[in-house]
Amino acid sequence: MLATWEALLPTDLRTVLLVAYTLLVVVLCLFIIVDGRTPSKVLAYVLLVVALPVVGAIFYLSVGINYRKRKIYRKKLDIDERTYPELEQRATGYTQQVLAEQRIELAHFAPLAQQLTGVCLLSQGNRTHLLRNGDAKFPEVLAALEAAQHHIHLEYYIFNDDGIGRRIAEVLMRKARAGVKVRFIYDDYGSSSIRRSLVRELRAAGVEAFPFRKILLLFLANGMNYRNHRKIIVVDGRVGFVGGINVSDKYINADGPGLYWRDEHLRIDGPAVLNLQHIFLTDWNFCSGQRIAFSEAHFPLSEETAPGEVVQVVSSGPDSDHPDILYALVQAVMLSREHIRLTTPYFIPDKSLLDALCIAARSGVTVDLLVPGISDSWIVNTTSRSYYSELLAVGVRIHAYRKGFVHAKTAVFDDRVAMVGTANLDHRSFDLNFEVNAFVYHAARATQLAAEFDRDLLDADRIDPGQWARRPVLQRGAERILHLFSALM
Repeated sequence: MLATWEALLPTDLRTVLLVAYTLLVVVLCLFIIVDGRTPSKVLAYVLLVVALPVVGAIFYLSVGINYRKRKIYRKKLDIDERTYPELEQRATGYTQQVLAEQRIELAHFAPLAQQLTGVCLLSQGNRTHLLRNGDAKFPEVLAALEAAQHHIHLEYYIFNDDGIGRRIAEVLMRKARAGVKVRFIYDDYGSSSIRRSLVRELRAAGVEAFPFRKILLLFLANGMNYRNHRKIIVVDGRVGFVGGINVSDKYINADGPGLYWRDEHLRIDGPAVLNLQHIFLTDWNFCSGQRIAFSEAHFPLSEETAPGEVVQVVSSGPDSDHPDILYALVQAVMLSREHIRLTTPYFIPDKSLLDALCIAARSGVTVDLLVPGISDSWIVNTTSRSYYSELLAVGVRIHAYRKGFVHAKTAVFDDRVAMVGTANLDHRSFDLNFEVNAFVYHAARATQLAAEFDRDLLDADRIDPGQWARRPVLQRGAERILHLFSALM
């Protein structure tokens, strides 16, 4: 009979190791309790550390430490606050002016806009254009890049060296050689495939390219848990793009056997682009070590008021004092009176958002939630389903998209406010990742996005509450087990 590894150790050494590990677990649990912000997450990490010897401790030390309190992101916040005080002062005054002038357009969502005042510029005189899937996005992006005269700024979670990635890279390199200033931020985890090849080509052509939060040990690094999930393009401070579509061929849905990806992006022309610019440059100053200060070249502010759409760009991340995107969503849900339409690929909601949706549904508001029927993660999808029973019980209508993988992160509130962004409805987007969403206070744009949502429902199956209650026991068991660890996903 083979001896276990414990039997191979002297008794005294086994005792010392057991006592040492017990002390480590106790200290680690105390640290988790003190460091944690969310009780559910604290409980999940404590359970993980206690239930999985060694592995649980390594997992927490690798990805669990709360960077919202850590020096590196505090340093980023200090950089942000020192670099753009003039812009923030002007933006605050401008926002108050828009609030006063656009009360009719804002309607009963004025408290939402008011909550986000400050660096979340509320601007009027914008033109927005919804871009359905990569088929619509990438031609617009390429045309905007070709028209650049002064600068091009890109910030992406995933940038692949494939067909569309190479086409965009070739434009960037050609514009850089022509004298246009091109700056590119890529997430070192999401875009890890381009670090050794495409990035070198871009730099050789004059493109300034930096990773956001560089990862040295890819699979054993706490920084891996705090990623830059933003997708931002700014051209000459006047044209901007934001939304869920990364730079990858899979979003184009060319004819072929591959999985169909349903996603949404937004083009913005107008002063709201300045907020995207602010987000990009504060991220740039952090990851590049440069200090690009406020200038009219990057922020072409105009005192003239032009007709157009009211837009507010909201960002959040480990460097922000509050989870502003989460707060904005909760506020929008609570202000809605008629109909809420939400689309998300990952639904693991904060309790405040879950409660807000339940309260809205019980108050007579129609709540529709579109989620993947086909997912890229069985674990995440099963965890998401652990929330369905509570929502179905209060009348929320849940639809499973069957045509492919729905990756869009959008919302429509009362056909008056449209939201397009990068944040999923999960703990990771609300608390860990750097995200950015655009709120468009414009009835025509909200109605258009609502029509796209209703069109997607034609390719989705509504979950029947009765049938859901009769789902297999093994499925329910898996959901309940994974629900215990939902705060870690």
